[in-house]
Amino acid sequence: MSIELNADVGEGAGADAELLALVERANIACGWHAGDGAQMRAALQACRQLGVAAGAHPSFPDRAGFGRTPMQRAPQDVEADLIAQIAGLQALAAREGVRLAHVKPHGALYNQAARDAALADAVARAVRAVDPGLALVGLAGSELLAAARRHGLQPLAEAFADRAYAPDGSLLPRGQPGAVLHDTKAVLTQVRELVLHQRVHSTAGWLPLQADTLCLHGDGPAALELARALRAQWPRRPSA
Repeated sequence: MSIELNADVGEGAGADAELLALVERANIACGWHAGDGAQMRAALQACRQLGVAAGAHPSFPDRAGFGRTPMQRAPQDVEADLIAQIAGLQALAAREGVRLAHVKPHGALYNQAARDAALADAVARAVRAVDPGLALVGLAGSELLAAARRHGLQPLAEAFADRAYAPDGSLLPRGQPGAVLHDTKAVLTQVRELVLHQRVHSTAGWLPLQADTLCLHGDGPAALELARALRAQWPRRPSA
């Protein structure tokens, strides 16, 4: 039994190289919530050297709020925003000899597109416009995955190793107590249930949940420690 770990990188957290050695998939910030060209290039180079699948991590235009500020933007504007971000990273990746594998929206965009079909369609249209071969990563059971299927993209269902869940399967808002799991034992327990039993414990009991990839937030202070603990129990896939 194995798991695929993904991590958000290129956000200035400082431990990207060490973290990328422990995951199979990387979501690289495209500069609109964090990061810059140099950080994107460094992440792409590390992905190439370590055999990690590289992907774009686009967001709302929100550097001040780290992409976590909810926004109401017209779907056509979101589509244009994402095309600019994904295509920009793709051009840089081509110069580094890397082919992008996927797109995972960031922060508020990710969470809003999980519930809003029109917004999810805008995301999927943008991905398809840049490269229909890119997979679209979204919250398991969300509108984002449904949009991926509607637009002929490969959907990758995601669960979170270090986030708590609400009863409807959404992520508990970060402002609520316990929304982010910092305790290594709690993270290991959540991952074990996800991998072995395809379920997660929400604030109201167990929820069935099947995922293709598990996210570990790269900007968390304990990200590297948690990744090492997970890899001690679930070794990195040799094919990565």
